[in-house]
Amino acid sequence: MSDAIDELIQEIASKNGMAVSRDDPILVLHTINTRLLEDSARAQQVMLDSFKEELESITHRWGGDAKEKAERILNAALTASRETMAKAMQESAKATAEAVTAEVDTALRRVRSQLQDVKRIAVFNIVAGVMAFAAAGIVLFASLSL
Repeated sequence: MSDAIDELIQEIASKNGMAVSRDDPILVLHTINTRLLEDSARAQQVMLDSFKEELESITHRWGGDAKEKAERILNAALTASRETMAKAMQESAKATAEAVTAEVDTALRRVRSQLQDVKRIAVFNIVAGVMAFAAAGIVLFASLSL
């Protein structure tokens, strides 16, 4: 500190052309001013450290909040996607079932019409068989009566 005061005394002497001693009131004022500046600098450093901690805390909290919001948005998107997929699968299953039902109905109609044709042919075969049996009976009866 005495080096700073000696430098100040030399500076005052060189710039102002005045000799100042160590017990001069102007140097007391300089010492007080220097002390106030140091105290002020320490207080500002404490406030800056406190502000830095507060900013770090806020930044950390914002990071957590942002992460939570992102997770909520992602979960909501996943839920919506699952619901959409389930709905699409239900609609697809319903459409497939309707298509299969239509195909089966069409196939059954064809089978029914073929069965009706088979029934008609069977009836004609039975009638033809009865007629052949009757003809054979007539031939047998005619050959016995002769």
